[in-house]
Amino acid sequence: METNAVILAAGLGKRMRSKLPKVLHPLVGRPMVLYVLEAVSAVIDKKPVVVVGFGREKVMQAIGDRALFAYQEEPLGTGDALLKARDLVAPPNSTVLVLNGDAPLIREETIRSLLETHQREKAALTFLTFRSDDCTGFGRVVRDAHGQVMKLVEEAEASEEERQITELNAGVYCFEGSWLWEHLKLLKPHPNGEYYLTDLVNIASGEGLPIATLTADEEEALGINTRVHLAKAEAIMRRRINQRWMERGVTIINPEATYIEATVEIGRDCVIYPNTFLQGKTSLGEDCRIGPNTIVRDSVIGNGCVVIASVIEGSILEDDVEVGPFSHLRPGAHLARGVHIGNFAEVKKSYLGPGTKMGHFSYLGDATVGAGVNIGAGTITCNFDGQRKHPTVIEDGAFIGSDTMLVAPVKVGAKAKTGAGSVVTRDIPPKALAYGVPARVKKLLEGEENPSEGRG
Repeated sequence: METNAVILAAGLGKRMRSKLPKVLHPLVGRPMVLYVLEAVSAVIDKKPVVVVGFGREKVMQAIGDRALFAYQEEPLGTGDALLKARDLVAPPNSTVLVLNGDAPLIREETIRSLLETHQREKAALTFLTFRSDDCTGFGRVVRDAHGQVMKLVEEAEASEEERQITELNAGVYCFEGSWLWEHLKLLKPHPNGEYYLTDLVNIASGEGLPIATLTADEEEALGINTRVHLAKAEAIMRRRINQRWMERGVTIINPEATYIEATVEIGRDCVIYPNTFLQGKTSLGEDCRIGPNTIVRDSVIGNGCVVIASVIEGSILEDDVEVGPFSHLRPGAHLARGVHIGNFAEVKKSYLGPGTKMGHFSYLGDATVGAGVNIGAGTITCNFDGQRKHPTVIEDGAFIGSDTMLVAPVKVGAKAKTGAGSVVTRDIPPKALAYGVPARVKKLLEGEENPSEGRG
């Protein structure tokens, strides 16, 4: 039978004490609701329906076109929220999977097993349970002497005996659609004015209908209601991500001290050292060594690269590039194959050609650097005049002496050289030696015609 999914994401999340909708709080770098959405989408082909409420514009923007949206105007509980999705679920007699957007640790394997259990048992409804000694905040699963589900009891309404039950409701359900929509309208409000989805279990039990359950790991049922829960879920998700990469051939020296977001891709035989953060849309090729004490964000790193104690943002590193320690690649940096960036160097919106060396204590901004260039210690491109940014071009094989200042816009020709401490304010022709303040061409190299004194 066809299956539809509904994700409930309308809650305010008062205990988060935040202006941000609860389901948008980040978990390992991504809004928590996206984990639920991806787990569902891996099992069900149809777009899920997401029920939004507080901060709906932000939630809809974060999810985009990956879902259909229903709106719960007033926070009247999970039963009312699900009813808002009815018109978007087609056909109405399909199996309906219902999940909470604030429970991001649910696995696609568990969702698939729940659906299989529901179909095998031909149940009116099937729901996920778990066992825990810490029962605070969860509804209890009450069974009869034969082990059949009799009812679900919310903690606030449970008797003292019922509070001792350790089988708990995880809040993930499968319903037979035609039965669901007929009975959802029959729910009555609780003293707090809310309509509880859990009451459907009690109704089905009262009608003598088959109810099935599936037991999940405790961590999958963790709902995020506070920042404490968020931190606990963060630790679990980080462990899962790191374990997945280690199983795929990546060495992580200290997983507890390594932060890898879910959007990152890593090639085999990479080694990740402690206190490394891999974030955003970052990809690493094979055989890289990253860290320790390194941040790589939204960057593409090729094969065989080494990055030590440095920050890489919005950059491209081709194969066999070395960076660090203590260097910073800012957005727009592109290092070609075999480039070496030493310690305390910074590159912004610049291309460095194959084999170029930039040893230490230098800054290149808005620059295009050719192949085989040597950037001496203390070199600075003076690219900003207070109003606009200007380009610097350094052609193949040039040698930039230590403490050279390149006042853009300026061009240094192929195989040209600058003397230490030079301030370059005019273009230097190929194969010329220039030095001084301001730098002037003193001689041409390799048989070029001799320039007149003062040429620059």
